[in-house]
Order: sequence, then C-alpha cells, then structure tokens
Amino acid sequence: MQRVWFNKTFSSVGAAIRLIREADRTGEYEIVCSSTNAHAAVFLAAQESALEPGALKGLDYLDWCLKFCATQRIGIFIPGKEAALISGEQARFEAQGTRVMSVASQDTLDLLHNKARFYETVVCSAPTAAFRVVETAQQFDEAWYELKKDHAKLCIKPSVSVYGLGFAVIDEERSNAQLLLEGVQHHIGLDDLRRGFVAMETFRPMLLMEYLDGPEFSADCLGDNGRLVCAIVRKKSLVVGQGQLIELRDDILESTRQLTETYSLNGVFNVQFREGQNGLGLLEINPRMSGGIGMACLAGPNLPYLALVGFDRGHDTLAVPEVQAGLRVGEIAFAMEMP
Repeated sequence: MQRVWFNKTFSSVGAAIRLIREADRTGEYEIVCSSTNAHAAVFLAAQESALEPGALKGLDYLDWCLKFCATQRIGIFIPGKEAALISGEQARFEAQGTRVMSVASQDTLDLLHNKARFYETVVCSAPTAAFRVVETAQQFDEAWYELKKDHAKLCIKPSVSVYGLGFAVIDEERSNAQLLLEGVQHHIGLDDLRRGFVAMETFRPMLLMEYLDGPEFSADCLGDNGRLVCAIVRKKSLVVGQGQLIELRDDILESTRQLTETYSLNGVFNVQFREGQNGLGLLEINPRMSGGIGMACLAGPNLPYLALVGFDRGHDTLAVPEVQAGLRVGEIAFAMEMP
C-alpha cells in the first residue's frame, strides 16, 4: 500500500481525496492529510490526518515536510503549501523514498502565481485580455487613457492573488458609497480608486485590464509532463442557481493543450477563460485542483485518481472515460459534525 500525503492546501482537497478513495476499490493507496486547523473538514475525508505547525514557512517548512515524509513513510507527496519550493527540492525527497507529484517546475510555479509576468509569456489561441501593469497613480492614469481607447469597460486586480481577492470592475459613474448601498459586489468607483492610488506613492503591482463580460469557462485538466491527457470544461452560468454546463469546446481544448505543452504542466490543474468582445480570452492557470473539481468529475473522468495512478504507474496505463458533454452540474451545502 502506498501512503499518499496531501499537506495544507485549498479546501477542494477534501473532494479530491473522496474521489480517490471512491475509485481505489482495491485499497492501493492510504491517504494522509494535514492542516494547521485542528478542525479542518478535510480530516473527515482521509484515512489519517495530522496537525501542522502553523508558524512554519519557507525553508523551515520544507525541513518539516522532509521529516514528516520520513517518519510517516510517505511514498507520494502532493504538495499544496510551499508547492513551488518543494518542487525545486524533489531530489531530497526522492533520496529518502518519497516521490513528489508537482504540477510544474519551481520556476514555472513562481511564474504562474505572478499574473503580470505570466501574461507576458502567453502564446496560445486564446490570448489574455488587454492589460497594463501599474504601480503608481501616474501609471494608472496613463494606462487608463490608453486602454479606454479600445475597451468600454475596465477592471483591476492584483498581480499576485488567490480566490479572485482584490478583483473589481471599475465603475465610472458611481462612488464606493453608492455601490455599497446598492449592494453591487466586486465593483469600485473610478474616482475613489484613483484618489486612493494618489494617496500612496507606490503600491504593489496591479493589472488594469479589459473587462471580459461574457460567460466564464473553467477547464479542469490532467497533464503528463506537458501532454494534455484530459480536460473537462465547465461553463459557468451568468444566472445564480442554474449550475454549470459541461461543454466540449474545441477552442478551449486546443488552448489547454497548448498551455500544457508550453509550461510542461503535470497532474491536475485548472485553466480559466472568459468571453469578451474579441472572443475567448485566457484569465489564468491555477496550478492546483479547482474548487469545482467534484463537479467536473461528474462528467466521467475521475481526475484526482487518474492523476495519482498515472504518476504512480505511468499515464499510458490509464483508461480515461469519455467526457459527458451537456451535463448540468452543481453543488449544494449540507450540515455535518466537524472533527
């Protein structure tokens, strides 16, 4: 039996562990997970759980991971926290008997987490939206004037962020107070934003971008070191409560194939697209399982399990089910007792 460790990561890992255990009918894998939260819901999904020291990061956390793998007899390590650093130290883990399943190299992971740098490198059939990097009020004003010539609506977001934190559509008519009172989320008033930038000499890199206002697509993918093995595309409804639709779009599949090859992606990762006035645009590559991984796998391929078996025994051994296009999927919350 192989002991497989998922360290602290995003909440979607719980769905991934359940999917692996459902498919692992012969009990070839024993799943261990860890978190800094003693009451993490993911503990309910794994066969074994452990509490991580909360204060560790960087090289100190790397050393802790090495010791954990050795003492817990971990055969396969699927990192979340400090994934880039751990990817660069795979040889140290292998020397003590642990194989690290990384989505990409350390340099590539660092690149993907910085959208300003990443966007500069993108070459695929679904280009990124028009953008400018701004770090001062003057740069913002110049970028605004330039982008507004061709684009009716603009948005802004941090170059480095997760969960869409910091993203906002820029409203030229209403103030922040008006937007607040009207209950408009993820929008910010232009004048208020600009005044805030002026009050700061500099700020962390932000992307001023063309706003893509059409349907959003999320592609959950399985890669084999640069070869796209499978992709499941979910179209997100613009209307709340209508779920998501599994679609087979040739343009998205071709773009994910190109991106997988360009960045030598491996394992399970997610690519986000959105339609705009000039067609399909690339938003980002998430080098991890998406929050919607459970919904995606309802379409047939069990991506977390296929990724684990492919990494363990070779992707050529996999029998990948056909994706069921046209399936409408969704998620509902339910009550449970916490660990």
